[in-house]
Amino acid sequence: FYFRNKHSPFLLFFSLLHVHTPLITTEKFQGRSRHGLYGDNVEEMDWMVGELLGVIEKEGLKNNTFIYFASDHGGFLEARRGNAQLGGWNGIYKGGKGMGGWEGGIRVPGIVRWPGVLPAGTVINELTSLMDIFPTVVHLAGGAVPKDRVIDGHNLLPLLQGKIQHSGHEFMFHYCGVFLHAVRWHQKDSGTVWKAHYATPVFQPEASGACFGRGICPCFGDGVTRHDPPLLFDLSQDPAEENPLSADIEPL
Repeated sequence: FYFRNKHSPFLLFFSLLHVHTPLITTEKFQGRSRHGLYGDNVEEMDWMVGELLGVIEKEGLKNNTFIYFASDHGGFLEARRGNAQLGGWNGIYKGGKGMGGWEGGIRVPGIVRWPGVLPAGTVINELTSLMDIFPTVVHLAGGAVPKDRVIDGHNLLPLLQGKIQHSGHEFMFHYCGVFLHAVRWHQKDSGTVWKAHYATPVFQPEASGACFGRGICPCFGDGVTRHDPPLLFDLSQDPAEENPLSADIEPL
């Protein structure tokens, strides 16, 4: 692939099956990690990404190749074998994969590399979306996004290069299947990020933070609790979504 396209623009979309159940770690990496089979998978994934980056460097393409590494969802909390956790960990963020609106299911890091174009060692705490990949790639290819429809993504380059300080997303809508579970509003004048939850999964057991009884949280029916008025959080102050706001606490 890279020999055929070395001297012309190319797009490589590399979707890793690793760190996703059933965790098909090869023999070479089994038992390598202190974190069990999931950790072994992480180490093998790391090795595979390193192999790709090595080819890009070997072919002299490092300084003119934009690389973006991200995940499509947070850790899968219900993935277990006995007491072994097989689906990752989401840190301070509540919930996980397949939960519609909780941060643990949708808030993932993105890592970018483009030496000589993007400043190294920079951390950007702005909310972007995987929908931003499309307009970014179109821009890099010298094209234009269609004008006959609404495109939800934004070109990431101005934000990554420091030309703008804030994400172009004022609102983000978080769905579970076809059901709207939450909406995020980035209030530009104050920098506050609000999130309203219209439906949240019913955890089993109740305080577990996951749906262990069902294997994965459902999106509708008796598997969710509907909130009217919605649960409201100030993510700027409460990223773990522990303290829903009320009119008494937050008149605005």
